[in-house]
Amino acid sequence: MNKSWIYVVLTCLLEVIWVYGFNTAETWWEWILIIATIFLDYHILPKACAAIPTGTVYAIFSGVGTISTVLMDVFLFGEKFNNSMLLFIILIVIGVIGLNLADNKAEEKTSMKGAA
Repeated sequence: MNKSWIYVVLTCLLEVIWVYGFNTAETWWEWILIIATIFLDYHILPKACAAIPTGTVYAIFSGVGTISTVLMDVFLFGEKFNNSMLLFIILIVIGVIGLNLADNKAEEKTSMKGAA
């Protein structure tokens, strides 16, 4: 696995942690931990973009954050889940996969031009 993909996974995990913290933090030191997690997250995010197209990284980062936030609201904080939410989660997943495939095709065309 490419090291940049490890950074993508790590930045997505950190995003889920700080979003969860927004809903649960009550004391000043919990908010300091959240802010530190955000800074760490945004320090790792550019490292993920070193070898993976930025559009793909950000689509994954924001897609995972959006879906995780919805699922956290439903499973941890008692929000209602409905078919519309499921539909839009599926659309986000399709969009992220589509952007990744499109970026891979663009990379293949670029590498083929250099070989000719």
